[in-house]
Amino acid sequence: MRILLFTGKGGVGKTTLAAATAARVAGHGGKVLVVSTDPAHSLADALDADLDAHPREVRLDGSRAVLHAAEVQTRELVDGTWRELREHLRTMLQGAGVDDVDAEELTVLPGVEDLLALTEVHRLAASALWDTVIVDCGPTAETLRLLALPESLAGYLERLFPAHRRAVRGLLAGIAGSEQVERWDSVADGLGRLAERLAGLKDMLSDEGTSVRLVLTPESVVAAETRRTLTALALQQIRVDGLVANRVVPHPGSARGAAAGWLRTRRREQEKVLDMLRGATELPLRMVEHRAAEPVGAEALLALGDELYAEVDPLENPSSTPSMQVTGGGRGLDAEYALQIALPLHPSADLDLARIGAELAITVDGRRRLFALPAVLQRCIVISAVAGDDGLTVRFRPDPELWMR
Repeated sequence: MRILLFTGKGGVGKTTLAAATAARVAGHGGKVLVVSTDPAHSLADALDADLDAHPREVRLDGSRAVLHAAEVQTRELVDGTWRELREHLRTMLQGAGVDDVDAEELTVLPGVEDLLALTEVHRLAASALWDTVIVDCGPTAETLRLLALPESLAGYLERLFPAHRRAVRGLLAGIAGSEQVERWDSVADGLGRLAERLAGLKDMLSDEGTSVRLVLTPESVVAAETRRTLTALALQQIRVDGLVANRVVPHPGSARGAAAGWLRTRRREQEKVLDMLRGATELPLRMVEHRAAEPVGAEALLALGDELYAEVDPLENPSSTPSMQVTGGGRGLDAEYALQIALPLHPSADLDLARIGAELAITVDGRRRLFALPAVLQRCIVISAVAGDDGLTVRFRPDPELWMR
């Protein structure tokens, strides 16, 4: 299964390029579904088709090829999926003596709409009706939050209702009676299903067939956000398989006049931005020229897909999971280890490290992730950290109080 997620700064054309990629795959015989999780859906507009939450067939003009498309309706998912579990939780809290207002606040799950949108993508992909699922995600900030949710909410759920507590019901029988046990069973079952969904989402996002493709326009502000996004995705251990520069103005060649002069100047400015991006990452960078007419409808999108990928496979995935490796060694207290984390850092990155028990907390530009330390490093203390072009290197030395235990 190939899952490809398109995102980028709002307004750069990610929906159009996601739809064009789907059209290209379908035009070459692929079974493809393109689905929008962007709260401000525009996939139907791009395809010039009526879409809803259920995948519908969209035929490519002049061809027998078809693609399928859908727009996830998060409000329906919240009403249909989360409401029941929330009611069970609220009933249990009220039965434990928590008043109505506090029970209402305690059962608000942060980001539940985004989470359910991602679970719907997972459900559609797991149906095995398509070989490829292309996801038109929301703007970058929302997408980063979306991709971080499965792991962060799984941790939240485990801290709030640990697995061993969800599995225990006999403890309640002697102190609360059968009614309370039934309430607990309902909550435990619901939380168990939610935990399974979160585990499935984490597996989907970490699968080798899943990657993100970043869309941008050749502007310095957009390029700066793209570099921050590359760092944030690496921090979440999410693969990125390439960049797409949209709306590159055509080169006027030897033409003269005011319009040609403007195009030549604008193209030079865009090339500077693109050269900067090429120097900052080894990821493939594809370009799409600015069109006079907006590409709307299957035929126009198919032509755009052909221009974008030419002889290249639109589903190629040269990416790999950002790696972590430990080097060094020794047996005595003078041993030294280095933890190397492949984390592309832009020049103005605000980096912070903290040791929290057996984990290393890395915060970049306000985004934090906990990395579980290998067993040998759990008995060490951090002595230094250096950020470079190849990522982050953290050095450790044995903790005398723990090393010999």
